[in-house]
Amino acid sequence: MYAIVSTGGKQYKVAEGDVIDVEKLDMQPGGKVDLDVLMLADGTKTIVDPQELAGQKVVASVVDQRKADKVLVFKLHKRKRYHRTRGHRQQLTRLKIESIPGSSKTAAE
Repeated sequence: MYAIVSTGGKQYKVAEGDVIDVEKLDMQPGGKVDLDVLMLADGTKTIVDPQELAGQKVVASVVDQRKADKVLVFKLHKRKRYHRTRGHRQQLTRLKIESIPGSSKTAAE
């Protein structure tokens, strides 16, 4: 079973137990966050209807806050003696997916 969730303006395909890096969330490690569900699939049935998914949330816990690898931004105007090098490290939040609606673990609880 997997779900497509949305956070930080991006979409992610997740399953229970997955660890993903998303745009920085203002949460401390150990905190729980609910992610909006855009699609649910269990191998035989796929749900994409927004009315059916209206109350569904994927629960994830915050593992840690981190920075991504450095990305170099290099600008060059050839023959004009202009070149600039800048670096950027994006702030990320690492999430561990705890439960997906309709999965066997959630249904057993």
